[in-house]
This record gives sequence, C-alpha cells and structure tokens, in this order.
Amino acid sequence: MPYIERPNEPTLYYEIDDYTDPWKKAPVILLQHGFSRSSCFWYSWVPYLSRFYKVVRPDLRGLGRSSADFDFDKELGLEIYFRDLNAIIDHVGADSVHYCGESFGGILGMAFAGTHTERVRTLSLVSAPVYISDYDKESTTYGYGSRIEALQKMGARAWAEASNAGRRFPTDADPGLLKWYCDEMGKGNVDLLVAMFRWVSGFTAEPYLPRITAPVLGLYPASGPVTDDDQLRMLKEKVRDLRLVTIPSRYHAIQNFEPAACAANVLHFAAQCDGIACHE
Repeated sequence: MPYIERPNEPTLYYEIDDYTDPWKKAPVILLQHGFSRSSCFWYSWVPYLSRFYKVVRPDLRGLGRSSADFDFDKELGLEIYFRDLNAIIDHVGADSVHYCGESFGGILGMAFAGTHTERVRTLSLVSAPVYISDYDKESTTYGYGSRIEALQKMGARAWAEASNAGRRFPTDADPGLLKWYCDEMGKGNVDLLVAMFRWVSGFTAEPYLPRITAPVLGLYPASGPVTDDDQLRMLKEKVRDLRLVTIPSRYHAIQNFEPAACAANVLHFAAQCDGIACHE
C-alpha cells in the first residue's frame, strides 16, 4: 500500500491498480475523489480502466488513509492541494497524468490543469461544479443555519444520509450501495470537512478555465442538483477544447450508480488522446 512520507507534511496514501502488460510503460489515469470521500469510491471503475492504464487513486489529505495530522485552518488551500498532487504524480514516476476528478476533485482538477499544464494530459470532470452555488449551499443545510452547522450538529454520516435523499441517488438505487456510501462518508473528520467546505465555498475555478490546454471531458447528469446551467455554459464558453457528455439522470452521484458509462467515456477519451487501442 503506497504511502508518501514527507518532512513537515501529512502522510499521503494512494491505491494503485495496474493490470497492463508489464513490458509496456502504461500511461497513468489519476482518479481524484470528492468531498468527504476517499479512493475506495472509485472501486467500480477499476475493472474498466486498469487493463489499459495504470490507475492511481489518491486520498486527499485528512481523508481515507491519508493523515489528518495537520492544522485544518492553516494547511488547506489550492497551493497545498497542488503540492500533494505533484508529490503523488512524482511518486508514481509519471511526468503527466490523465486527471479525472469527481465533484470537489473536479474543482481541484480545473485549477490544477490551468496552472500545471505540463502535468495534465487530459482532464475529465464528473459532476464537477465550477464553484459551489448558493442553491447548493442552501439546499444542504437540512434545517440548520448553514451546511457547516448541519455538519457540526448532524455529524458526517447523518449529513451524508440526508444529502443522498433526492440529491445523489435515484429512488431505486441499491439500498446496499446507499448504506455503504453513508458509512464511508461517515468516516470523515467533521472538523476537517467544515474547514474544507469553508475553503471551497469561497472558491471558483472560473479564472483557470481559459488557461487549460489539455482536452477536457465533462460527464454531467442531464439535470443535476449541483452544477447548474450557468456553470455548464461557462465551461462551454471558457474551455477551449471541451467535450460534454450527458448521463440521463438528474442525480449527482453518477460516478457510483453509472460506473460503466462514466468509466468507458473516460477510458476512450484518454485513449483517443494517446492514440492507443483500449479494447482486445
């Protein structure tokens, strides 16, 4: 299990899945999870990707198996996340990666691709907003004054369960998936989640969009609750090389309940850029 130890920095953990031919130097797809999640949320994508690409699934600092031994109020932010991403890419021995981020991980990906153009071969966004809209902030308070208060009073698991209902998953979603999803999100440190939300709620990736030189794939539900029409229009207007694919759903967590469709789109998008066959 790969850990990255660094002086005066939290230890970072990542999963690596590689079923490519050992005599080939396979390119890397880096899958970055979203808010209160971890590398395990990509498990259903691995079979589709790992025969043709080395799949790297990092845990953001403080989440999953990455260390939470840092000052949440002072050691979160764009440059800090960039430092972590560069450390992971260096650790796996890659010069550049196909970056795929879902939700919060996609917000980071837009900014990373716009500032570290040499490290991103393609950028794939899965239900990733450009910024956290006022509607999204207000619709996830569940009777409290703010999302932060809701997280503090409800705890991570109960907040995740409330957020799943009518927002992340369709009504006919597998109950086992819903329970697993809440249990995993419930492992998040509430103080860390509050600090993460406090930071991202004031951030927008808009200034970075015109600076992205890599081809961009956007996978979005047809009428999702997080990324609104204004943000999709912004992506179309400001990203120079964009392909948008609509997943026929109005729920946010397409990564988890439509894994085959999402992973196949990312696989073929990356392979087209690399000029390689992704079938046997």
